[in-house]
Amino acid sequence: MSKPVASAGDTAPKTETLEPVGDGIWALTESDNNVGAIEGENFLVAFDARATPLMARRWLEQLRQHTDKPVKFLVLSHYHAVRVLGATAFEAEQIVASAETERLIAERGKGDWDVELGRLPWSFDGHEEIPGLTWPTLTFDRNLSIDLGGNRGTVELSWLGKGHTSGDIVAYVPSQKVLFTGCLVENGSVVYSGDAYHRDWMTGTLDKIAELDVEVLVGGGGRIARTKAEAQRAIDLTRDFITRLFRAVENVKHAGGDIRDAYRAAREQLLPDYGGMPVFEPAMVFDVQRVWEELDGKAPAIWSLARDHEVRSQLTKD
Repeated sequence: MSKPVASAGDTAPKTETLEPVGDGIWALTESDNNVGAIEGENFLVAFDARATPLMARRWLEQLRQHTDKPVKFLVLSHYHAVRVLGATAFEAEQIVASAETERLIAERGKGDWDVELGRLPWSFDGHEEIPGLTWPTLTFDRNLSIDLGGNRGTVELSWLGKGHTSGDIVAYVPSQKVLFTGCLVENGSVVYSGDAYHRDWMTGTLDKIAELDVEVLVGGGGRIARTKAEAQRAIDLTRDFITRLFRAVENVKHAGGDIRDAYRAAREQLLPDYGGMPVFEPAMVFDVQRVWEELDGKAPAIWSLARDHEVRSQLTKD
C-alpha cells in the first residue's frame, strides 16, 4: 500500500503563535508556514500571504492588536500556493516578488494551487473564496530596498540564488538584524525540496544567507532562532538535511540502483534525525523524486495530483 500524504498528527490543527521578533517586527509561527510583518513609519511590509484570504485575515486580526497601519507592501518569498493565495486580504498597494517567481506563477501557478490544495487541505481553510492566482505588481531581479521611513531603516529584499525554488527571496532588516528566509531555511520543520535546485541551495545560496549579520531568523516553518548561534544552527540543519538527502540519492544512482532504492536509502539516512518533523514522510517522496531528476540534469517537473499519486505509488509500495 502507498503511504498516505500525511499522518493524523500532521493534519491536526496547528497552534499559531504571534511573537515580536524586533521593535515593530512580528512573526506568526506554526509548524510549517511562518509569516511576518515589519512596521514602517506609516505603513507595514508583510512577508508572505498564507494560503487563503480567510487564513490571511486570521493573521491580520492578531496583528491588528499591535498596529493598525495599512499594508503597503506584501512580499512573496516564492510562488507556492500555501504562501501566496491569501493575498487579497491584505489590500496591499504593491505585491512584491522576484522576476523569477512571476515567471514561475505564469508557468506553474495553477498546477501548484491544485496540487497543494490536495496535499495540504488543512492549510486551505476557506479555499472557496480564493479569487485566482496572485500576481506581483512589482518585481526585481536581485535586490530591492524598501525605505521604512523616519529612523526605521530599510527592508532589504534579495534573491541570493536558486534553492527551495529558483525564485525564492529573503527579507532582511539590517538595523535590527532580523531575517525572514521563507522556505530557504527551516528550523525544526520539514525541508520540502520537490521544486528545488539542491546543488545551488546547499552551497552558494545558504552560504550567502550565512554571510548576513543576523541575530533573529524566522524560517519557513518551525521555531524562531533568536541568537546568532541559533540562526547559524538553523542554516546548518537545513544544509545538513539537503546534503544528506542529495548524497544518499546520488550514491544509489551512481551504483546503478533505481529510484525506489534511492528513496529507501535517503529515508533511512534522514529518519533518525528528522523523522519527527511534520509531513516528513510525504516530503521525502517528493524530495527524492526531485533529486533524481536533478541528477539527470532536468529542471523541476510540474507537479499534479496524478503525478503525486504516481510518484508515491512507485516509491513507497512494498
